[in-house]
Amino acid sequence: MITAKIGPISITTIREKGVEYIVDWFDQHKQSYYTLGWSYLSNQQLMEELFYRSIIKVHKELPRFKSETSFETWVTSIFIHTCRELSGDRSLQDSEESESRQDLFKALDQLEENEKEAVVLTYIKGISQEDTAHLLQVSVEKMKEHLFSGIQSLRKGMGYGSRFNGCKEYHKNYIDYLERTLDRSKKVDFEVHIYHCQDCQEDLAAFQDVMLTMLNLTERIEDFHVPSDFMENVNARLAEKEKYRQQKNKKRKRIGIVLASVFALLMGIEVFTGSFTNFYYTWTEEDEQLRAFLQQDLGERLNLEAKSDGVKIKIKSAIADDVQTLVFYEIEDTAEDNQYMIDNNEGVSVENEQEIMSHETNPRYYPPDLKSDVNNKEKNVYHGKISLLPLTTDNGTIKLKITKLQKLIRDSSDRSSFLDYENMEYETGEWSFEIPVTKKPSIEYAMDEETEVEGILVRFDKLTIAPTATILQYAINNEQPEKRIDVLTFDNLEVNNKKVKADMYGSPFVDLQQDVDWFTFQTHFDPLFGEKPKEVNVQFESVHLTFEDQKTIEFDASRGYPQTFEYAGSTISIDKVEVGQPTNVVISNHEIENRAYQSLDFNIVGEDENENSSMEMNSEGVLVDKNGIKYDMNKIPVAYEEIEQPRYFFTVHTMALHGNKAGEKVIPKSLKINGYNTTKYLDDVVKISLE
Repeated sequence: MITAKIGPISITTIREKGVEYIVDWFDQHKQSYYTLGWSYLSNQQLMEELFYRSIIKVHKELPRFKSETSFETWVTSIFIHTCRELSGDRSLQDSEESESRQDLFKALDQLEENEKEAVVLTYIKGISQEDTAHLLQVSVEKMKEHLFSGIQSLRKGMGYGSRFNGCKEYHKNYIDYLERTLDRSKKVDFEVHIYHCQDCQEDLAAFQDVMLTMLNLTERIEDFHVPSDFMENVNARLAEKEKYRQQKNKKRKRIGIVLASVFALLMGIEVFTGSFTNFYYTWTEEDEQLRAFLQQDLGERLNLEAKSDGVKIKIKSAIADDVQTLVFYEIEDTAEDNQYMIDNNEGVSVENEQEIMSHETNPRYYPPDLKSDVNNKEKNVYHGKISLLPLTTDNGTIKLKITKLQKLIRDSSDRSSFLDYENMEYETGEWSFEIPVTKKPSIEYAMDEETEVEGILVRFDKLTIAPTATILQYAINNEQPEKRIDVLTFDNLEVNNKKVKADMYGSPFVDLQQDVDWFTFQTHFDPLFGEKPKEVNVQFESVHLTFEDQKTIEFDASRGYPQTFEYAGSTISIDKVEVGQPTNVVISNHEIENRAYQSLDFNIVGEDENENSSMEMNSEGVLVDKNGIKYDMNKIPVAYEEIEQPRYFFTVHTMALHGNKAGEKVIPKSLKINGYNTTKYLDDVVKISLE
């Protein structure tokens, strides 16, 4: 079997180990990525968000990784895209670096995006020109043009002035000449010209100074300060996300019991109408979702079994299409009264994945279904499903290997309660299956419709009706740096008077760099089972927005604390500023009714703006549903799925500022707010004709 390799470990092994391996990989490479991210953001709070989002995306996009490129280059492409999302072309500043580096980052912020990325990737990240061109999806020559114009702009931003009189016809030789890659004949011609041209000598010298500054920064990258608790904070957020991800459950409708006499009657009907298959599965398959697929003749019963240490897994059926391969299973503990589920991020691998499966899409996440009748009938049996990658061929046999199961620990007083995440347990073993599957076709419908959401263009591109899901592909315009859409959610999609609900877990990116002015996404809805649409009605649910709204508030210790200031229509309090080791700062706003923002993007600047310091932050907040009802975040678990469109409002930020040197105190000078985030509820319906 051939598998794509990432250093000494295979992708299959990484999938078995889960997101922890990705976290460890980022921890090992945090220095260079921290510097790369700082060139975009220069903000400690956003840096943690950057690493947090990047780790999640790398783990989610891992099935798409192909061995034709290096793993680090592939990760960098995702990291850059996340930098773009968070930066929004803003010129954020921070006070943590030395004066020369601070000036450099300020100069980088003034570059055009393509210039900045060419410079940062080549000289800060240290990626080859060929790999940089590949990441930016341009030719090597075009990338060199961006590199040249970027360095020229940096010269001006770093105090070299704007007088450049070098001969333009020789500009294209500068980079290759200084990097000693210029062809010998061109090198001789260039040196002869330089010898006789004073303007080119001065121009090249200034150009070389900037390049050396960039290279020196790369060589001394270990001096760039990464806070000691940086990855711990990121890892804590990942752990919290995982805990709440698993708490989300989907309800199932109750099904009735059918009398044997009705079953016998239907067998008679089959002789005359041929309709028995549909009714047969209605009465004999307990799992409501699997029954629907079997009724549509999209799969067949398999009943493959494997047993290890008293735990038996039965593969009931597999439904395959271009979106995913959906595997329905049943797990029985034959020795004790335990229920187990399969988590395809932990202990699950397809041994022939590289041979038969496509990496152009991602497996979908299906939360544990603890409230359905079928999973509350027996204490030792659990029915569930997992999503695997789609097939590359019309038919195939999936070699599925399972080595770990997650134990479902419930509150004994309520069999339908959420999982106990404080006491998670696992069962190890080895269960192997060979699952025959046949891929069912999907139908794609092109769309050409635009609408506005909060003044931002949203374009609908394509509708895909597949057996296991309905997928809406859309794009969001990102040309407005002062306001952008981070997340757009949908309530439902209606075709032929049939509504299907949106999947809260199914909104991935489609591509990373297809169009610099648009970000492309997909939202998954429940399956439509072969409907042929002429018109589609799309109903929005909410939009999460980021606003750029900069404001600086100077700290004034002589007035005492608390002090208040106005921002985004709210009164915010600076409750405490205590200079010490560390220096503690607390800001708060407990009024959330009609508040314009949910969270702030800010940083604290010291009296010495060039001092090297770091900031730890703890935050408090409140969860509020669409009707204004508040939920206690300290009461675990929080049933997010049962809350109607929840929003989280930050109410208190407590920050500890640490000096870079032992005994050094950080004296805060000002609070710099760059902008804020908020969620707005929507109920607009867009009608799209497909004729």
